[in-house]
Amino acid sequence: MEKKTAVYICSGCGIGDALDIEELGKVATEEYSAPICQSHAYLCSREGVELIKKDIEGEGANTLVIAACSPRVMVDVFDFEKCIVDRVNIREQVVWCQKPAEEDTQEDTQEDAREDSKNDTQLMAEDYLRMGLAKVGGSELPEPFKPEEEISKDIMVVGGGLTGMTAALEASKAGYNVVLVEKETELGGFQKKVKEIATLPYKDVQENDLRDLVTSVTESDKIQVFTGAKVAKTVGGPGVFQVSIARNGSSADHNVGAIVMAAGWLPYDPSRLDSKLGYGASPNVITNTMFEESYLEGQITRPGDGKDIRNVAFLQCAGQRDPEHLSYCSSTCCTTALKQALRVKAQNPDANVYVIYKELRTPGQAEDIYRRAQEAGVTFIRCQDPEVKADGDSLTVEAEDELLGETLDLGEMDMVVLATGMVPVTSIGIDVYAKEMAEDAEEEKKDELAVPPDIIRESEILNLDYRQGPELPALHNDFPDSHFICFPYETRRTGIYAAGCVRRPMGIASAKQDAAGAVMKAIQCIELVSRGAAVHPRAGDLTFPEFAMQRCTQCKRCTVECPFGAINEDEEANPLPNPTRCRRCGVCMGACPERIISFKNYSVPIIGDMIKAIKVPEEDEEKPRILVLACENDAYPALDMAGIRRMTYNPWVRVIPMRCLGSMNLVWIADTLSKGIDGVLLLACQHGDDYQCHFIHGSELANIRLSKVSETLERLALESERVRFEVISIVDYEKLPALLDEFAETIEKVGPNPFKGW
Repeated sequence: MEKKTAVYICSGCGIGDALDIEELGKVATEEYSAPICQSHAYLCSREGVELIKKDIEGEGANTLVIAACSPRVMVDVFDFEKCIVDRVNIREQVVWCQKPAEEDTQEDTQEDAREDSKNDTQLMAEDYLRMGLAKVGGSELPEPFKPEEEISKDIMVVGGGLTGMTAALEASKAGYNVVLVEKETELGGFQKKVKEIATLPYKDVQENDLRDLVTSVTESDKIQVFTGAKVAKTVGGPGVFQVSIARNGSSADHNVGAIVMAAGWLPYDPSRLDSKLGYGASPNVITNTMFEESYLEGQITRPGDGKDIRNVAFLQCAGQRDPEHLSYCSSTCCTTALKQALRVKAQNPDANVYVIYKELRTPGQAEDIYRRAQEAGVTFIRCQDPEVKADGDSLTVEAEDELLGETLDLGEMDMVVLATGMVPVTSIGIDVYAKEMAEDAEEEKKDELAVPPDIIRESEILNLDYRQGPELPALHNDFPDSHFICFPYETRRTGIYAAGCVRRPMGIASAKQDAAGAVMKAIQCIELVSRGAAVHPRAGDLTFPEFAMQRCTQCKRCTVECPFGAINEDEEANPLPNPTRCRRCGVCMGACPERIISFKNYSVPIIGDMIKAIKVPEEDEEKPRILVLACENDAYPALDMAGIRRMTYNPWVRVIPMRCLGSMNLVWIADTLSKGIDGVLLLACQHGDDYQCHFIHGSELANIRLSKVSETLERLALESERVRFEVISIVDYEKLPALLDEFAETIEKVGPNPFKGW
């Protein structure tokens, strides 16, 4: 489109007091020849917005630069259709983070110091406006992506247990058609083996009402149920998934918009437990799941010979919270033990029932069940390391009671029940990449991967036709969640949402809530994709990566480094992007050595132009410049928070927000230093096992790429101290001013960039 640029400068919130608005406007009108440049006391007010709309409608303004508050606020206010818009942050990151006398010397008078500081603040604001104008100059109006295939709004649910059926029912209530796939011949999952349940309101155990849920699902005209079936193949992405379902030798194909994976859990293998817990030494030592299955109907009897029971011990954390087995708590085991103990007591009130625990955990309101068990006469013993002794028909338990400070011999036991915990079904199967690496030991192939490959197992749940592997990546303890803080339900495959015990161990009440939450995410995904917008975390973003394929060298870096499996490959290793899978992070853009990948308003040339727009003072002015590339999800808001709290930092700083540091291309470092800018600071998210990066590997990839920058610095005859990588959390705003000031001191010691003035 033919651009007509309009610049609007807000003078409210202290901006007009700290800046010369008229001088700032000259950057737009004289340096960039913007035909429209106006200021207003409060641009976010009705009058301010009407001023902008008047120019759009009357003057044909379609490329808007709004110099005011942070782009993280007033998003809806400054949203103008069919216009390129850039928000220049001169409030939080200029006037609110600078103060008089920032650079004064002892010889300066107070008046001179104020003038010097105002000049620095003015220079900072002018640079930010230049950067904004450079950005819109290279940007194009985003066009929503519309796939060739018709977008489906149906939802597929994989797994017909409690979570899966609840998800299907919730989706149908919201008006969406559902395809429910269950591998067993009946719906119900593990819950169909359970006689009684402990759930809300937790006042007592209740009869299992699973049949009512099964009836509701099977009678719904919006839910198509496939039992004794499996997903044979999943192709495509959100809105355009093509799923092939195999059942009884036949195949059925469905187009779906999103997938809820509620494939469930498996009990931890008790044969792997320590021998001192007695499993396998006596038939009367069983697991909590075996208890449920064995006594679904009829009386509870001694497993070995069917005799009546009078003495029962429940041993908690059998292999759980143990780095040698399961490092986590399975959440439901204590509540399950209390429920089972109450059942024994209900059958025989005189029975001696012991619960031996490390720490008793009854999440939520389940403590009421604990009180009920106390009232029923269940004995609780806190012991970190109980021992089960089996000698022929004799079975005893020895436990050191931490509260009494003595070792107890509980005497002859009729039954010992071990709480073995839950593992997700995603934990089974062979690691696809480990298998490939074992088969192909070529060093070149190993070196292709910038980060260790995701663990993807051949577990035959989704059978994805993705270059990156057939299933969801298995993360902490093989659970497939995407982000351990910010994005529950989301997996590393866009449009596929994990729910229930395949996502994390949980009880019935939590599983139902999880099902509803995953369905809400699936619906959000479908509706956004139908509008051509990104799903998350850049929800509503209308851009998507475009590939200039004529320059592609088939290096595979974009497909390997994409955290979400959004890019497949053809037989010749050409990338095949799937835009509906894309989360718009730009990691592929940063990975590409040929720089063939770009977005309409975010590209290597656009960021390069913003860097080149920074005005670098001459060496004798003693005003170095520092470029900060800041993660927009953590570091940038932390900078805003510092400004909101009027925390000051060095005025040499110029910040460019990054969609993700993983989108950083090393050419920007070269551009920055060859421009004469004295230092580059990268502010990224926490990476590693407890990563906080919204785009999984982005921060890690940026760090890896930066480790290779020393070669560039040596080629330019520059010191390595000029470029630094720092990890910043969104809550680290109090640390940022000191960090920025310390880096400025380092740059001052290193000295001016020798390329300054070239």
